[in-house]
Amino acid sequence: MAAHITPAHVADLRQVLADHSRYWGDRDLRALHLPVLVREFGETCLVARSAGGGIPGYLIGFVTPGRTGYVHLVATRDDARGTGLGRALYAAFTEAARRQGAARLKAITSPGNTASVAFHRRLGFEARLEEDYNGPGEARVVFSRALS
Repeated sequence: MAAHITPAHVADLRQVLADHSRYWGDRDLRALHLPVLVREFGETCLVARSAGGGIPGYLIGFVTPGRTGYVHLVATRDDARGTGLGRALYAAFTEAARRQGAARLKAITSPGNTASVAFHRRLGFEARLEEDYNGPGEARVVFSRALS
């Protein structure tokens, strides 16, 4: 699937949310799709655009004051999985984060998301389980990778 990766716009976020289940299945993550992130961190919030105008994948991220490129969300639509699009989105984010001075990358997922754990490990991330990361009883797998 050929797609061109560009900075995201709030209208793209609306398009993604209209097709939410194609990206996330039964998981309802709509509340995590914050327009303010796209508005304020536009250079590191990315969408993959298909020739037909669709959005087969996207990544919402930002660079922290501590020089960490944090990936808040990354998703590929069900018909784009296994095409390398997730890897391409991460590569584009990595370059954008480097331009903003990032020295490392970070992302998190729930412990049961084995596909995300495997994907991040294939990208060279270290993974560790951190209990209570998102509050009491809310463990998360924390991914980290230094940028050279």
